[in-house]
Amino acid sequence: MDPVTLTTDRLLLRTVSPSDIEAVYEAAQDPDIQRWTTIPSPYLREHAEGFVRQMVPDGWADASMFTFGVFLPSGELAGMLGLTMRSLGVAEVGFWATKEHRGSGYTTEATLAACRWAFTRMSIDRVEWRAEVGNAGSRAVAERAGFVLEGTLRSAINNKGARRDCWVGSLLPSDLGLPSTAPYLPARP
Repeated sequence: MDPVTLTTDRLLLRTVSPSDIEAVYEAAQDPDIQRWTTIPSPYLREHAEGFVRQMVPDGWADASMFTFGVFLPSGELAGMLGLTMRSLGVAEVGFWATKEHRGSGYTTEATLAACRWAFTRMSIDRVEWRAEVGNAGSRAVAERAGFVLEGTLRSAINNKGARRDCWVGSLLPSDLGLPSTAPYLPARP
């Protein structure tokens, strides 16, 4: 699949290119990004190069992971967002924001744009969000985007060689007023 570009009122979501390697590398030096995400730590320039030159294009090419750089109209990198396919009709969202743009609402805005695209163009019926227990920033973004917290999964994330508990939530097309590709029959209490 060819990469797509999404726009919001304040953002441009597009694939990253070699000209973005330096910005990705610099942003990933943030200790909070290294702590709360599964990116390598320490994060070397070669990691940014491999991510931009191979991982991102390969994910789009085989439709396994759709990665968007989150950019301001000025061209400045504000964050990164990916939708990783988990099973038929289910994707998992992951994101990080650059330190200087946290708290701006950009990540929530980007998450909603990417999820709308997934629901309307990719036949996705469920987007999952997972974050290590304690990652309050990620949880706040997910909740502002409308994800429903479904609980805590024990030992569900492997981050840098350690198994960790994580929160899990989901967003469905109906949460955004969109139709699903298949009927949803929720359990009755």
